[in-house]
Amino acid sequence: MSELDFQEDNSESLDIKGLIMKYLRYWYLFVIGVALALTAAHLYLRYSTPVYSVKATILIKDESGADLASSAMFADMALMKSNKTFSNEVLVIKSKGLMERVLSELGMEVSYFGEGRIKSPELYGGKSPIKVVIANLDSAGLGRSFIVEVEDNNTFSIFEGEDKVSMHKFGEQIRKKYGAFTVVADSDITNDKGRRVLVRFNDLRKLANRYSKDLVVKSVNEYATVMELSLTDPVPAKGKDILNKLIEVYNRESVNEKNQAVTKTIQFIDDRLVYLTQELSDVEKEVVQYLQENKMIDVAASGGVYSSTAHEYNQEVTQNEIRLDILNSVEAYLKKEENKFELVPTSLDIADPTLNGLIANFNELQNQRRRLLRINTETNPLVRNVNAQLETLRLNILENLQNIKNGLLIVRRNLQASARQFESQVRQVPSMQRDLQVIGRQQGIKEGLYLYLLQKREEAALSQAITPSNSRVIDPATAGGSPVEPLATNIYLMALIAGLAIPFAGIFLRDMLNDTVQELRDVEKATSTPILGEIGHNESGKMLVITEDSRSSSAELFRLLRANLQFAAGGKENKVILITSSMSGEGKTFFSLNLAASLVMTGKRVVVLGFDLRKPKLTQGVNLPNNIGITNYLISDTVQIEDLIQFAPEMPELAIIGSGPIPPNPAELMLLPKIGTLLDELKASFDYIILDSSPVGQVADTLALAPYIDSSLYIVRYNYTHKKQLQIIDDLYKSRKLKHPMIVLNDAKKSSSYGYSYGYGYGYGNYYEEESKGLGSKIRKLVK
Repeated sequence: MSELDFQEDNSESLDIKGLIMKYLRYWYLFVIGVALALTAAHLYLRYSTPVYSVKATILIKDESGADLASSAMFADMALMKSNKTFSNEVLVIKSKGLMERVLSELGMEVSYFGEGRIKSPELYGGKSPIKVVIANLDSAGLGRSFIVEVEDNNTFSIFEGEDKVSMHKFGEQIRKKYGAFTVVADSDITNDKGRRVLVRFNDLRKLANRYSKDLVVKSVNEYATVMELSLTDPVPAKGKDILNKLIEVYNRESVNEKNQAVTKTIQFIDDRLVYLTQELSDVEKEVVQYLQENKMIDVAASGGVYSSTAHEYNQEVTQNEIRLDILNSVEAYLKKEENKFELVPTSLDIADPTLNGLIANFNELQNQRRRLLRINTETNPLVRNVNAQLETLRLNILENLQNIKNGLLIVRRNLQASARQFESQVRQVPSMQRDLQVIGRQQGIKEGLYLYLLQKREEAALSQAITPSNSRVIDPATAGGSPVEPLATNIYLMALIAGLAIPFAGIFLRDMLNDTVQELRDVEKATSTPILGEIGHNESGKMLVITEDSRSSSAELFRLLRANLQFAAGGKENKVILITSSMSGEGKTFFSLNLAASLVMTGKRVVVLGFDLRKPKLTQGVNLPNNIGITNYLISDTVQIEDLIQFAPEMPELAIIGSGPIPPNPAELMLLPKIGTLLDELKASFDYIILDSSPVGQVADTLALAPYIDSSLYIVRYNYTHKKQLQIIDDLYKSRKLKHPMIVLNDAKKSSSYGYSYGYGYGYGNYYEEESKGLGSKIRKLVK
């Protein structure tokens, strides 16, 4: 491995180490964050409502695809059709309308909750001591809630919020603006006195919408039509009831849907049967009417029947003539005076029962008269009475005979007409047979259609009676024994992650929003200017921290930086050193004094010049007066350099030349050639001349000193210098406006740099050990 690769790998490891150390510095924030997050997780688990998973499994029947599935040729088509059917049934089961009917049948228009300090558990499945029966409820009442407090076995109070609004008896109908309802008590609420129950009227549409979204329907595998239904609910019993009722309603409605088609079919067939019955009846009546009109039953046999019938009619006419002759004979017999008291012959074939009865009565009275005459005369009243009765009967018999004769005459005429008619029909048989075939054909068609529809009606009725459901329950709804949420392990794990992530994010966002230099790598990314070293944070508050007996970390870091500066010179003259920065407050004066002090401690003669003519701080830092200084020297020919030099009280070997009074034209003074004279004379007396100049990022005064310097140190202060201001030193380095520019990082803390640390009991740390590897290459560049 080359030296360059080694340096790059080492730089990457230092970046990672610095990043880790940056966040470990805030270890207490992570501890507090984790503790708070775990406490919050514990409270959440303590007071959150656990949710349980309820699952059921059903088989979706697919009778339509059974034949296709049995054929290997159409196996793919059957699977596609089965999947399509399954997808359709999934949509049906997840429909809001179906869920709304399920909730309505379960009576979930009203929910009951127990009163708790933080959470109110739902009272389901008979756990509520009361029940609310809704008589009517309008939309304004949906979602409304109130509290019922049991007073005793007969009365209760209603609270809306914290206010008691009314008191009622159980079973009493309560009327509100939004509806009417009745509160019914449980069979025994003696032990529930003072118990409060929260009653809520649910909007079934919204509730159904929520449960439909929560309902998960999925296939067990891609080759089966087995469907798994799952639902989560805080009350496992309610979830089980919903799933079981959902399957029940789904099966019932699928059966009803199938039966609806069958019912429509039966209704259609019934309507057609009524119509066909009427048509068939009309055809049959037409046949009967035709046969009646033509006086036939069977046209095929009517030819011979008509002939025999005509003959029979002729015979009946003859018999009718015989009966007329007999009646005429009886009538003549009764009309004869000599036969007035004679018996009427009864051996005649008289078929009329009335006439036979009259004749029998007449003959009986004749026999009675004869018996009376044996012992009485004809003048006897009894005999006269019998004579009168006989006369009356004789007249009745004669009248009856006349009526019978008239009837027989009519019958004779009819028989004669019928005989003539049949004789005519015998001639019309071929024509009637043809007409009857046409009528019979229509009758046959309608009879066949009637029998077909009657058969289909019976088949439909049988199908309706044995219609199977669309699915079969494999596993009824069951609830898991432990809640699915919140899961304690996941909650604690998430809390642990959040407890670590929130402080991390806070630190990260703070650094992202902070535009100041935070770490060494911020400088390294912004500029390729060499970095000489770092100066630690001054915790003493003193301007001059370098003394002979000082062993603080800051003092050691200045000594280390002094060594790096000497190493960076590479044997070249480096007597005039310019100290500048981007803006005021970055520690130029502090660094100038302490760098000079560290050089003094090596036996060097060092003078520090305050070239910040606008805001002088050098003499103030070491408690020296600023009455006379560089300004006086530049504007006066009488002031000598010896008059400007002062010595620091805390380090008498350190020479100080202040800026003097603030001039009105510092930029013009910095361009005077006397500055070169001043520095040349000082070079003769001092080993190092340190120029504490003004910020190069704010004024151009410092650039006027560029021709006189050997090197320049650019102060960058952690958490103070803006990252965009690093472009200034980068521009100075690339444009070579200043000789040998190098960066010194000031106010370093443990969080600022991976190179700076305290320690090991000697007052200095492992900065050099770590930095010498990465920084050595940069210093070697300066030597070259």
